Amino acid sequence: MTKNEVGRRIKDWPVEERPREKLLGRGAQALSDAELLALILRTGDAGSRTSALDHARQLLATFDGLRGLAAAGVSEICRLRGIGPAKAAEIQAVFEIARRFSDARMRPGDRFTSSADVYHAFHERLRDHKREVFYTLLLDSKNRLIREIPISEGSLTASIVHPREVFAPVIRESASAVLFVHNHPSGDPTPSREDLDITKRLKEVGELVGVRVLDHIVVGSGRYVSLADRGLL
Repeated sequence: MTKNEVGRRIKDWPVEERPREKLLGRGAQALSDAELLALILRTGDAGSRTSALDHARQLLATFDGLRGLAAAGVSEICRLRGIGPAKAAEIQAVFEIARRFSDARMRPGDRFTSSADVYHAFHERLRDHKREVFYTLLLDSKNRLIREIPISEGSLTASIVHPREVFAPVIRESASAVLFVHNHPSGDPTPSREDLDITKRLKEVGELVGVRVLDHIVVGSGRYVSLADRGLL
């Protein structure tokens, strides 16, 4: 940002420097993260002579980039002067559209062939969660997805992920096999002792009721760990 840009409204800038005109003339790829975000915000704060681009840069600096902003709640975003609930909602809507566009979740009838399939199906949904979310995937005899069941949200402990809640839908749907997925909000998918203990307990229950436990996949930020692939199941 040049000294002349500080405190100036975007519409007062030379035409070729304005984000909208730059996008129309050179394509969206020519814009910086801040310029793209400024197009979503549209307006700044006239009282403080802060432009939409100023706000966009402040948001990216406050939340350490787009990834941090995507994970921020409305109340967090609104702490920035000049950003109210309406703009915060627009920001969250854009990120949700991006998540849904990149969503590669498994559909009923899709066949489980590898841990990578599950990782790609859950990564975008889970990587920005601030709490651990645990899912059970019900599979038929040919390892095709019947449905996915959200089991719990919170720290992964035996009291939250109870075999009764996990296996009740498994038995009800007559699933032949299951696999488990949960995230680590820290971004590090390294399995914890609790992860290993709960997986062992659930596998033992599965053996008792005649249901195969195929895998437990821990999703982090940009990577994952499959307990089956590591020989920990």
